[in-house]
Amino acid sequence: MQSYKNHIRFYPVHHFIFYPIVGVLFAFALRKAFTDEKNNALWFFAAAIVFLIGWLSFIVRQHYGMTVQNRIVVLEMRLRYYVLTNQHLELLEDKLTFGQIAALRFASDEELPLLLNRALSENLSVTDIKMAIKNWLPDHRRI
Repeated sequence: MQSYKNHIRFYPVHHFIFYPIVGVLFAFALRKAFTDEKNNALWFFAAAIVFLIGWLSFIVRQHYGMTVQNRIVVLEMRLRYYVLTNQHLELLEDKLTFGQIAALRFASDEELPLLLNRALSENLSVTDIKMAIKNWLPDHRRI
């Protein structure tokens, strides 16, 4: 069962295979750069390339997936809020951050309208919103 404490998700291929390999290659190249005096510039260059590959793979993977997911989250929340309250969330969106909207989606249908009003009136942080949720609505499909 998903909750605040276990809602973080890992992608095993990236988190447990690709990034450790990149980390080991970066550490190896950096070590060689300090120990191989004859080729240290080459090893520093290799370390920089490995670091850039790892960094770019993280940024690109996250950017594309998160951009699409963020748009879907807002659309999902607009629909849920309208179904529950017969009011448009678009009128309130400018007063909320995306993080607050994303946190509110974990609230059950019974809690959502009141918690959204609380988030607006008390300017609750993302963590405060998540901690206030009594009946966590899990999301097993996010990136």
